[in-house]
Amino acid sequence: MTILAFDSSSLSASVAVVRDGALLAQSFQNNGLTHSQTLMPMVEALLQNARLTLADMDLIAVAHGPGSFTGLRIGVAAANGLAWGLGRPCLGVSSLEAAAQGAAHWGGLICAVQDARRGEMYNALFSSDGGVLTRLTEDRALPLTALWAEIQKKNPVLVGDGAELCYNERNGDAARLAPPHLRFPGAWGVAHLAAAHPDRDNATYATPVYLRVSGAERERAERKRKERPANTPPAAGGDSQKGTPGKSVSERNVSI
Repeated sequence: MTILAFDSSSLSASVAVVRDGALLAQSFQNNGLTHSQTLMPMVEALLQNARLTLADMDLIAVAHGPGSFTGLRIGVAAANGLAWGLGRPCLGVSSLEAAAQGAAHWGGLICAVQDARRGEMYNALFSSDGGVLTRLTEDRALPLTALWAEIQKKNPVLVGDGAELCYNERNGDAARLAPPHLRFPGAWGVAHLAAAHPDRDNATYATPVYLRVSGAERERAERKRKERPANTPPAAGGDSQKGTPGKSVSERNVSI
């Protein structure tokens, strides 16, 4: 099986082609350009240099979140569009688990973290033994202080674009920071997860997983709350779309 994989869930962007578990080609970029500028040119150049075409792909895989709202939309839209045009399945996998794959050989506790802003971190914990990851928690959004309270005595390896922020919060005390070339999520991890996924052959399209509502949605709800006359209860299903840590918020519940 040949898989074309994307990751645009964080500051970096990555594209990879994996065939039967072997990495054929990968492109990584972390230079501050927006993913809308870089992702598709990376796909085109990668395939051209590897002497491959989109028709060679059996599955399109993408990191579907959590992560940057805009980055997730760009990556998921690109993956769905290519899969639809090719008539191939499209599968979304966890961006945090994909990031953890790069440090799986370290052993022990791995904490994948992405900066969720507003003092929170998207995160998930994994144990690693012999390069094999075991998930310990679901993907979730937690205050940084709450995350540290959970991991502070467990000496985890920190990966993801929030790793350095998390590490600096405690001045490196009781945590290990993965080196830069292993810290950021890569599309290879996305392909690796997709290859082993039980739904890979039946997946139709990917959907972003945000874990919480966007800043624009929060501001809209706050405006509606302030505009509402006193003693008027909120309309059912109106401005109460508040994300719950540890629970995903589906695409249809979030304004784009």
